[in-house]
Amino acid sequence: MFKTLQNAFKIKDIRQKLIYTFLMLIVVRLGSQLPVPGVNRTFFANWLAAQTGDAFNLLDAFTGGSLASMSIFALGINPYITSSIIIQLLTIAIPKLEEMQKDGEDGRKKLQNITRYVTVALALIEGIAMTVGFGNQGLLENATWYNMAVVVVALTAGSAFLMWVGERINQNGVGNGISIVLLINIVSRMPDDFVSLYTKFMSGKSVAMAVLAALIILFVIVVTVVFVIILQDGERRIPVQYSKKLQGRKVMGGQSTNIPMKVNTAGVIPVIFASSLMSFPGIILALMGKSAGTGVGGKIITGLSSSSWCNPQQPVYSLGLLLYIVLVVFFAYFYTSITFNPLEIADNMKKQGGFIPGIRPGRPTSDYLTKILNYIIFVGAIGLIIVCVVPIFFNGVFGASVSFGGTSIIIVVGVVLETIKQIESQMAVRYYKGFLND
Repeated sequence: MFKTLQNAFKIKDIRQKLIYTFLMLIVVRLGSQLPVPGVNRTFFANWLAAQTGDAFNLLDAFTGGSLASMSIFALGINPYITSSIIIQLLTIAIPKLEEMQKDGEDGRKKLQNITRYVTVALALIEGIAMTVGFGNQGLLENATWYNMAVVVVALTAGSAFLMWVGERINQNGVGNGISIVLLINIVSRMPDDFVSLYTKFMSGKSVAMAVLAALIILFVIVVTVVFVIILQDGERRIPVQYSKKLQGRKVMGGQSTNIPMKVNTAGVIPVIFASSLMSFPGIILALMGKSAGTGVGGKIITGLSSSSWCNPQQPVYSLGLLLYIVLVVFFAYFYTSITFNPLEIADNMKKQGGFIPGIRPGRPTSDYLTKILNYIIFVGAIGLIIVCVVPIFFNGVFGASVSFGGTSIIIVVGVVLETIKQIESQMAVRYYKGFLND
């Protein structure tokens, strides 16, 4: 990775893209310090600190702490992520959107415009819900309709600006803009987490115990990151052979290739969906001015919070972890089923004269791909569960509360790997262009 960046800085145009990306990320972090007008910033920070659940913790991690400080970027890039997922899912259900997706560059631009509009609409809805829900509880210094409108506009504009920054990084930077914005927000929280770990396990301890704790923490982090790298890069390659065709006096085809099927086919989507679904009741409760406490309803909300799982003193709440695992597996199958169509791939292979050795073209090929896909999805889902449960286990048993949980680690590692691959591909394209020009 460092060698790739070192080589990239030697190339002028790629160096300019890297510098441009870095400057845009500085703008993002500076904007995270700008407060929303008329907001009591200490209220929300104190409110989040008093929460025993994690309904807003994941959102705060994705915004780089902007939510806790109620800056203009408090909504972060989350509305855009939600919008992109919604549009991607709707392309399966709405034929018109499916046609746009298959309509090349023009269709992609139309879908991008729709995604932008949906992003602004979602940011507006979330801004209104947050302002109205917390306005009368102390979020606003003066809860008038005018002040509420100002807060909503500021939050919506902040989210739209982050979307614009991501698109500028795609156009003028190294690419992968939205993911890089999300990456810098997550990474910005990590220093505070390491300070918390130091205070919890090393401060005031003997030198030997402090060193041992540091080595254990470092070992767990390194092993988790390595496991995520293996999970992200792992793939099953299905061999494909294309039959030879005689066109005129030339023999066409006959080459061998493969269909790469990633082990983690759905990426981090199942984790985000499962976490969002389980935190939804707590968010609604918070917007209504209530908190999870006593009573059956309060205990259910507490059981849905990952901060209550793996606690030896209250093992009953770990039943929520079982529900979480079931949801991750379900969404892994669900999301992959609507984004990967074995029947369509089998039909395209048949039209082009391709076949999997030992498998007949058509329906048998589709059934074979479905069988392999189901096995891969299960393996990928188990990998996701392991990555997510490890931080939850250490939080419940040892009280190692950090923001970079399994979801954050998967996002950070995935974005870094993808960005490095994009830089390498840009370097390769530049090399071949220079070779052809010569």
